[in-house]
Amino acid sequence: MAGTVLLGGVTLALILVGVAVGPYPIPFTHTATALLDRAGLGTTTATATEQSIIEGVRLPRIALALTVGAALATAGATLQGLFRNPMADPGIIGVSAGGALGAVVVIVAGIRFAGPLSLPAAAFVGAIGAAFLIYGIASIGGRFSMAVLLLSGVAVSSFLTAMITAILYFAPTHDVQREVFFWLAGGLDSTLWSDFRLSLVPILLGAGMALVLARDLNLLALGDEEAAALGVRVGLTRSLLIVAASLTTGGAVAFTGNIAFVGLVVPHMVRLVVGPDHRVLVPLSALAGAAFLLLADTIARVLVSPAEVRVGIITAFVGAPFFLFLLIRNKVRADVW
Repeated sequence: MAGTVLLGGVTLALILVGVAVGPYPIPFTHTATALLDRAGLGTTTATATEQSIIEGVRLPRIALALTVGAALATAGATLQGLFRNPMADPGIIGVSAGGALGAVVVIVAGIRFAGPLSLPAAAFVGAIGAAFLIYGIASIGGRFSMAVLLLSGVAVSSFLTAMITAILYFAPTHDVQREVFFWLAGGLDSTLWSDFRLSLVPILLGAGMALVLARDLNLLALGDEEAAALGVRVGLTRSLLIVAASLTTGGAVAFTGNIAFVGLVVPHMVRLVVGPDHRVLVPLSALAGAAFLLLADTIARVLVSPAEVRVGIITAFVGAPFFLFLLIRNKVRADVW
C-alpha cells in the first residue's frame, strides 16, 4: 500500500513537471492551477497561450506517455511470468517487429487508406498479425510448445527486421528514410487527444485481461500439471495471456513506434520490491511503467531543448545496460519467482 501511494505521488509530481517544462516553460503555479481548473477544482491563472500549450500539446502527450508506459510494463510483467524468465519482454512475441513493418510499408508506399490514422492502423495490424503468426507456429500439430514460440519469435522478428531493412534500402527519398527512422526510434511528439483515446481501446482490453488472469498466472508458475490440478485451463489461459500482451503492446506501438526496454526493466524492478504475486505485480508494474516512460519523455524533451531526443533512445540507454546486468546476474540466479 505504501509503495502504491509513493508511486502515485511520484507520478503526479512528474505530470506537474512534464506540463511545466519544455521549449516554452510555464510557471509551476500556472501549471498547477491549470490542472486544477481542468479537474473542476479551481480557476486557472495561466495565460491564454499557456492554456493552449497545456491543453493542446502537453497534456495529450503526457496522457499517451502514461498509457503506453503502463501498457508496455503490463505486457512485460505478463510475459515474464508466463515464460518464467526475467529477460522476456513484448518483443519476444514479435509485436515490435510486426508493428514496425506495418508502419514502414505505409510510410514508404505513401498509403493513406484511413487518412492520418493509416500509420497507427497499419502498425497495430502488423503487431497483432506477427504475434498470432508466431503463436500459430508454436501451436502447429494441435500442441503448444513454449520453446517453439520463443525460437519462432526470434526467427520471425529477424525476418521482419530484414524486410524493413530491404524496404528502407529501396525507399524513394531521404525524407522517407528519415521519417521511418524517427518512427523506429520511438517517440511521443505530435500526439493528439484522438491518439490517446484510440490507444485506450486495445490497451485497456489487454490490461484488463492480464489483471483478471493474474491469479492463474501465479498458478502457472508452479508448472502446467500442478496448475491444471488446481483448476487452471492451461492452454486457454496461456493463449489469453499472449493475446493480452499482444493487445497492450500493439496499442502502444501503433501510436509511438518502438520504445524498447520498458517492458523488460520495469516489471523486473517491481518484482524485486513486491515479489512474484502477479495480482500485485501487474498493477504496480503498470503504474511504475507509466511513471518511467513519462520521466524518460520529459528528459527527452528538455535534454537538448528546443530540439528533442527520441524517447526510445532514452529508454534504450537505460534498458540496455540493465539487460546486460540481468544476463550476468542470471549466472548466479536469485530466487525471485
